[in-house]
Amino acid sequence: MPEDISQIVSSMEDHMNKAITHLETELIKIRAGKANPQILDGIVVDYYGNPTPINQVGNISVMDVRTLSIQPWEKNMLQPIERAIIAANIGINPQNDGNQIRLFLPPLTEERRKELVKKCQSEGEHSKVAIRNIRRDALEHIKKLQKNGLSEDIAKDTEANIQDITNKFISAVDKHLSSKEKEIMAV
Repeated sequence: MPEDISQIVSSMEDHMNKAITHLETELIKIRAGKANPQILDGIVVDYYGNPTPINQVGNISVMDVRTLSIQPWEKNMLQPIERAIIAANIGINPQNDGNQIRLFLPPLTEERRKELVKKCQSEGEHSKVAIRNIRRDALEHIKKLQKNGLSEDIAKDTEANIQDITNKFISAVDKHLSSKEKEIMAV
């Protein structure tokens, strides 16, 4: 029986790690005033009829603190890249000079910073909900094992262990959120 328990706990930790990784990925996409090529992740360009990630149709580079440059590998991809960025509604207007596309990130206003913090909080709440759902599933597995003959003491100890692990992951989410909030609110 203890093998089943260790398998449930390790599976739960794996899923919670994935929730944290997803949160990190989402927080990277939220810009904090500095140019970061990862804010373009998730934008797909129509590449000859196929939806293709923007980083696969051109070279994305940081020109300075507030400017990104996209150098397409084919000149005829300038318009589709420009359209994809506009359609993504990331709050940046692309500037097409005929050779490359430049993205000038405007300085963040206090109001926009607060909106971005709210967006971060929302992402964090999604992660916390996912972690709690993973905990619930693990606890249900323990209850099933208990019905099938697992002793009550072992079940209670395992449930306490599951709660400790959950608390650790929830605090990791809070740490990520507070560091991102500091990054966004720094002028």
